[in-house]
Amino acid sequence: MSLLLDVRDLTVQFALPRKGFFGPRPVLEAVRQVSFSLEQGRALGIVGESGSGKTTTAMATIRLVEAASGKVMFQGEDLLQLDAETMRQRRRDVQLIFQDPYSSLNPRARVADIVREPMDLMEIGTPDERRARVTELFRLVGLRPDQLNLFPHQFSGGQRQRISIARALTTNPKLLVCDEPVSALDVAIQAQILNLLARLKAELGLSYLFISHDLGVVRHVCDDVAVMYLGKIVEMAPRDALFDAPQHPYTQALLSAAPSLARRKSRGYVRPVKISGDPPSPINPPKGCAFADRCPKAQDVCRQIQPGLDPVGASRVACHFPG
Repeated sequence: MSLLLDVRDLTVQFALPRKGFFGPRPVLEAVRQVSFSLEQGRALGIVGESGSGKTTTAMATIRLVEAASGKVMFQGEDLLQLDAETMRQRRRDVQLIFQDPYSSLNPRARVADIVREPMDLMEIGTPDERRARVTELFRLVGLRPDQLNLFPHQFSGGQRQRISIARALTTNPKLLVCDEPVSALDVAIQAQILNLLARLKAELGLSYLFISHDLGVVRHVCDDVAVMYLGKIVEMAPRDALFDAPQHPYTQALLSAAPSLARRKSRGYVRPVKISGDPPSPINPPKGCAFADRCPKAQDVCRQIQPGLDPVGASRVACHFPG
């Protein structure tokens, strides 16, 4: 497989209001030198608790959030260095599926126009070819062509997400960024959408950057998993290696806290790992490991030296005492 996406030392900062009129402006570093890669035809899941930086990482990767530094190499081209018009043309290769199928569709437009809009904006094909493509995509995602002239409010939540997926596919993208695509749906409907995404990935050779807090969802869809904590990746591994033998204490805690996973008997999460307290402030992150104050295995070195993301078996782990 060829390398599709290679992210190196991606950093995202947000300036906060000054505390005084002449005081310095504090900076929140939401993403701190994150690196990962994605091969063509594979799905990488980015997981972590709320505020870990997973969504900001994905949005900065496709330039919907401004990055402070780093490189995002997409098929050998740094997206962060492209001018606005070149990036606009490049977006046909990178599309986004939003979290909320209720607010991401224009309620005043018919769904045929919604799905066709990316092709209109990028002037892809003739009007007849665009209409044929919309009909083809409706069938592909499990909707009927006779529903093309309906409005979004006439569809269920799962059907609306199918419309969002069809819209994302109109430009024949190579990469789909899925931002919690099933979290707003009922459990039964979640399974249908996940099966659809898995089928599309296999049939069309798509690559996914999949953002989720639900580990069960990630296990079903993704080939590789990156776990984020306070703006950094603390563990990255192939799916089976991470779920069967997690190396970082934070990953172990996440797995043991997931009811759908805890019931299954695998090496990685039979024994619960309890953590207490809250994550440190991203405005003033600790000198060493950000997880040290919550980690049951932490020692003095953890609070003084920040661990690198080093190989441990099939995984890469940012921990002084993995396993």
